[in-house]
Amino acid sequence: MTSNETPKTKPRKNMVARAWQFLTRPHPSVQEAGERRRAQLLSIISLILTVSFSSGILSSPTTYGTFVALFIITLLTYTVSRTRYYSIGSYFFTYAFTALTYLSLYLGIATAFESSMTSIGHVSIIVASILLPLRGFIILVALAVAATFAAPFYSQIPILIESGYFRESGVFMSIGLILIGAYIFRNRVERDRLAEAREVNRELEDIKSSLESRVKERTAELESANRQTARRAAQLQAVTELSESIAQFQDLGELFHSLVNRISERFGFYHVGIFLIDNEREYAIMQAANSEGGRRMLARGHRLKLGTGVVGYSAQTGLPRIALNVGADAVYFDNPDLPNTRSEAALPMKSRGETIGILDVQSVEAGAFSNEDLQVLTTLANQVSIALENARLLTQTRGALKQVQEVYDEFTRAEWSRAAVKAEQAGFRYQNGRIEMIENSMSSPEIVSAVQTRAASSNQVEGSNGTRGTIAVPVKLRGEVIGVIQIESNDPSKVWQGDEVSLIEAVADRAAFALENARLFQDARRRAAKERLISEAASKISGALNVENILQITAQELERVLGGSEVLIRFKSEEKA
Repeated sequence: MTSNETPKTKPRKNMVARAWQFLTRPHPSVQEAGERRRAQLLSIISLILTVSFSSGILSSPTTYGTFVALFIITLLTYTVSRTRYYSIGSYFFTYAFTALTYLSLYLGIATAFESSMTSIGHVSIIVASILLPLRGFIILVALAVAATFAAPFYSQIPILIESGYFRESGVFMSIGLILIGAYIFRNRVERDRLAEAREVNRELEDIKSSLESRVKERTAELESANRQTARRAAQLQAVTELSESIAQFQDLGELFHSLVNRISERFGFYHVGIFLIDNEREYAIMQAANSEGGRRMLARGHRLKLGTGVVGYSAQTGLPRIALNVGADAVYFDNPDLPNTRSEAALPMKSRGETIGILDVQSVEAGAFSNEDLQVLTTLANQVSIALENARLLTQTRGALKQVQEVYDEFTRAEWSRAAVKAEQAGFRYQNGRIEMIENSMSSPEIVSAVQTRAASSNQVEGSNGTRGTIAVPVKLRGEVIGVIQIESNDPSKVWQGDEVSLIEAVADRAAFALENARLFQDARRRAAKERLISEAASKISGALNVENILQITAQELERVLGGSEVLIRFKSEEKA
């Protein structure tokens, strides 16, 4: 707001501007920018002239008729300019004003020819050059020039040729021609500008189209990359989940069955099979499959000779084999159990550089395997190879451990059998604060039952002091019974409780380990004593310097070690050889 403006004047100006826009706004049907400007210009000119001529009617009664005619022309023009037929108003306004010049000559209203031409004719033709199209303007100029030169024949006022008639007529014709030339020049300039604008618009449209196409391409590429990334992430997630599930299985049958089903679910392959190569490396034998046809093949023991089909080729070469279109692949083996196969991929499963099996995947779509799919499936095949090798090692380790355990158990059983034979007493009895040795082995029913069942056994037995509750608990060492603890209660109605039996069994376990440690200690002492005697004998023998002394010392040491045995050393006779 300027310094001269007040808050009251601004709304007033806005009101005047809105009123002016309302009075000069073209009809809504006129949409082209140039046409709207012409229609608005016609409205402005006709409105201003209408107001002016109405003022002239009121202020100059002597020229009442002239102003009334002009007022009617401008009022009609303004009225038509506010409609969709504004071009008719342009013709009416310019032609009527131009005709009014020559009408004034015909009626004798004009004071002179020159004033009529300069006051009305020149103005009307200049306005016509602005409002009319080129064709209408040329017609108007041609009619006006003809009427100008023919003025002496119909004019009611004297026109003196000597007074400048030809000069005024020439000027009028020159103005018309100049305006026509200017009109043509302006149209060409506007046409050139319009052509340039159209060219710029076309280039902008091309740039816009190019940008839109690039944006679409980039968007498509981004969407494709996002889809590939999402698919790759889903595949890697599936590999992670499958790897975790693989680690949970120790049985190969369960592992293969779960694996083929999960691969089919995660990756959408209608057939997934696992083959293992036999020891002779002649055949790839199917171990698991998820499809109906694969299960039929599995039931009849399906196998492929190495080099036959996609699976056989991969098993023989140790390289992945892909058939994106099985109909055009010369290596593909047409399997009647899998008639819907359109593409197949065989991934070798390797362990220590050697192919041990094949992961076979098949799809009902041609070209179903991309490089990313093959990388993921190769990773999965490697995981299966590791799981397979781990399962095999676990099976072998368990077998070896079982064999070692059996050998050790047999050794323990034999050692305790020899210990029992060498023992001078069959056992010990603790009774009334005294420890007694048992000379004869006991074979009561509860003891026999404890040895046979390897579990605690209770019974009621008759003794010198009446009936007693008896329990026998086996003393077990690594599952082998090496003895029995028998307890007799003084209470005839004694019923052994579970916690009491558990306590006795715990004591029996501790006693077993203690007995084993004692036996091992005794064996170690015996071996140490033998090693000491052997070392002493070897030291003495090695100290002798001749054959007689060596033989004598050897015989003495053997007799000392063996304890009173007769030792005889003889040389080999050549005659008896």
